[in-house]
Amino acid sequence: MDCNYKIINGNIITPCRIIPHGCVCIKNGKISEVSEKDIEFPDATVIDARGNYVSPGFIDLHTHGAGGSDFMDGTVEACLQIAGTHARYGTTGLYPTTLASTNEELFKTFETYRQAKDRNTRGAAFLGIHLEGPYFATGQRGAQDIRYIRNPHPADYGAILDAADDIARWSAAPELEGCRDFAETLVSRNILPAIAHSDAVYDEAVSAFDWGFTHVTHLYSCTSGVSRRDGFRHAGIIEASYLIDDMTVEIIADGIHLPASLLQLIYKIKGPGKIALITDSMRAAGMPDGKSILGSLACGQEVVVEDGIAKLPDRTAFAGSVATADRLVKTMLRLAETPLRETIRMITSTPARIMGIEKTKGSLTKGKDADVVIFDGEIQIYMTMVNGKVVYNTKNIDIK
Repeated sequence: MDCNYKIINGNIITPCRIIPHGCVCIKNGKISEVSEKDIEFPDATVIDARGNYVSPGFIDLHTHGAGGSDFMDGTVEACLQIAGTHARYGTTGLYPTTLASTNEELFKTFETYRQAKDRNTRGAAFLGIHLEGPYFATGQRGAQDIRYIRNPHPADYGAILDAADDIARWSAAPELEGCRDFAETLVSRNILPAIAHSDAVYDEAVSAFDWGFTHVTHLYSCTSGVSRRDGFRHAGIIEASYLIDDMTVEIIADGIHLPASLLQLIYKIKGPGKIALITDSMRAAGMPDGKSILGSLACGQEVVVEDGIAKLPDRTAFAGSVATADRLVKTMLRLAETPLRETIRMITSTPARIMGIEKTKGSLTKGKDADVVIFDGEIQIYMTMVNGKVVYNTKNIDIK
């Protein structure tokens, strides 16, 4: 049975403003009221926010793992471990992300996801699968395994699509032969095509946008910029992201992948309504430094984590990140100097809109799912609630 809650004494972050000492009422897993005053709500369990911020839950569009587990490990336990770990850092919804692999490994991941989704009651909710690869430009593969990189072919992606109803997004390089038909197939199935690991030039990016590639995966990471071809300069994916007003982007705002100057530039040009903050986290997120594996334990690549940075063993490239959602918020506030409300927007309502779930997720609005996080001025997470259920709580918050 759902528990009804009333959150009091919180600074409520809403789409329009921050309400000081406000009140949020939650009934049957939904937000029933958001008020400037403490309102009557009989028989509700009271949560005293103690003057801390009450925010919509964080939505991570791109994560491979955390807590020592990866979504491609092929076990329900691994999936649940990741969900629980991310919830401790304020994430209430996430999109499990794959790597370039064999189709057999993908199919196993799909089946595991379905089983884990039904059992996931103590962590961030699974909102759909994000396929990252295998249709990439080899020169922009980053940490993706070159053994599995290939061009899209209808028989190949058709078999993958037929194996799962849970795919919400697919990241690929749009300049590859066959990508137009691929993108149109995805759009017909209500799946978001996203540009990733690409060497496309500006004109190719514009065409890709028209086909449905309206989002850019981890901007500046494995995305083309200005280049010379036959002596002529060409703009790339980065420049296209800025010039196409309706193109949305995601950034790994961990303070490592992008310096302060680029975080500020992206924010200045795109604004909070077109930017999603992502972790792109691998299994080492929430774990101490040392050796780890990117991808599945069986088929993944060895990486090393040093000073909170995941790298390939030869140190030639980053290998995902070890960030958690709270770190993204802290980084944007500190390095990009973005306002708190707009920073929260980039990890709540903007990702919800990008994925088409804004009617139920992404803001503290009457009728939406009760995905709530409470944190202090240092973005220390004190409580996480998913669909009206408290999945993480500390002694800093009273629940009576």
